[in-house]
Amino acid sequence: MLFQLRNIKYAGILDLPEADIPEGKVTCIFGESGAGKTTVLRMLNHLISPDEGTIKYRDKDVMDYDPVELRRSVVMLGQHPAMFPGTIADNLQIGRLFADKEQVSDDDLRAMLKLIKLDKPLDGEVETLSGGEQQRVALGRVLLMDPDVLLLDEPSSALDEDTEHMIIERVVQWAKDKQRTLVMVTHARWVVENYGDELLELAHGHRKGDGSHE
Repeated sequence: MLFQLRNIKYAGILDLPEADIPEGKVTCIFGESGAGKTTVLRMLNHLISPDEGTIKYRDKDVMDYDPVELRRSVVMLGQHPAMFPGTIADNLQIGRLFADKEQVSDDDLRAMLKLIKLDKPLDGEVETLSGGEQQRVALGRVLLMDPDVLLLDEPSSALDEDTEHMIIERVVQWAKDKQRTLVMVTHARWVVENYGDELLELAHGHRKGDGSHE
């Protein structure tokens, strides 16, 4: 297993005896608001630590990794990602800088804009974009980082329904084509049913069910 979570407790809102996340699969973390979904996601790259229990990544406790190195391998995109002053190109490239990877070409950037369904010029200012457009730029930024594991927290929350379906489908296909691990927090049952290889369903901070869609 890529991630192994054991006896996780946090702030009285999460009590998770056991959960595993496999490599190279799409795992959906599903459940009601306040169930602890984002908390679990943030623990996977050590943005926060459990009060009790252990989380292992590749058989090593996440707390034993250098945090920067861990977050270059396990990249998270939150619900309200930051935009940086400057152009769309600047915002797409900055993730590569953080990942200590070479900048990509303008052609690669345009290909990413096509993937995230954003018909905007690379030199356009991000401050002129809508919330949904900025969310897609942030998504493109983490995809260009090409991490081993991509953690997405409601990645399409600011999108209209048609665009949401298209973006989720394209991100899942990106992960499968590159044989990457995708862990996605979602409130949408259709995402789980159509794209989730594995399911971690939470209710009131506890695991619900056995990981199957049923």
